[in-house]
Amino acid sequence: MATLSFEQLLDAGCHFGHLKRKWNPAMAPYIFMERNGIHIIDLYKTAAKVDEAAAALKQIAKSGKKVLFVATKKQAKEAIAEKAGAIDMPYVIERWPGGMLTNFPTIRKAVKKMDTIDKMTKDGTFDNLSKREKLQITRQRAKLEKTLGSIASLVRLPSALFVVDVMKEHIAVAEANRLGIPVFAIVDTNSNPADVDYVIPANDDASKSIELILDTVCAAMAEGLEERKVEKTDAPEDKDEDAPAPGKRRRVRRNNAEAEKKAEEAVSEVAEVEATAEAAE
Repeated sequence: MATLSFEQLLDAGCHFGHLKRKWNPAMAPYIFMERNGIHIIDLYKTAAKVDEAAAALKQIAKSGKKVLFVATKKQAKEAIAEKAGAIDMPYVIERWPGGMLTNFPTIRKAVKKMDTIDKMTKDGTFDNLSKREKLQITRQRAKLEKTLGSIASLVRLPSALFVVDVMKEHIAVAEANRLGIPVFAIVDTNSNPADVDYVIPANDDASKSIELILDTVCAAMAEGLEERKVEKTDAPEDKDEDAPAPGKRRRVRRNNAEAEKKAEEAVSEVAEVEATAEAAE
């Protein structure tokens, strides 16, 4: 698993925080100094926290669970869509739909509605509709695709959230906290890290800073997914070849029972013969 160096973080501008007057005192442990009225983030702590978050996300991916990436600010949209999409993880880059986690069944219904419209298009039902109905359904499908298209593969609640800018995505963080879902987040000096389980102190406004951190955590998750594939491939070889299959064991038991029944019948026949012989004598 690749580790970020101090120089990489420095070149990406991860150390730039917000103006001193906008700071959140809870971020004090991650602030190195102040320069020209701007807080400077301690990049050694950032590097350590990125490694910690990447290791945890790798294990989540390795276990086959989903991580939902959330970033609706324009600096992070493209990076999230590219990096999360590459490892087949769901993401939200448009407006966060309120209740997406706390009212997940309703969101799933909306996703199923998209599937229904797609089926209508394939089976020819769509062609039999009027021009006006076609237009309405097409617009509805486009709207759903824009908001929920990236989470169509999310059939159950995610195992974790990765958030860029916890202030902007405070509703998503609040819903995750309410449901006990771990939150990984890039947290700037103006934000409160109290509701975040894995804090990555860094500049959450610069696209280079966001991309560098996303590259690292997504690469770690890709490693986890690859290890999972390797383990699945090796799993059949680890089985005990001498162990009979469940069906075979049932047949063996049935055969044993039949043998025992025949033996009992034979014993009873012998007993009858002996009894008859004794009576004759």
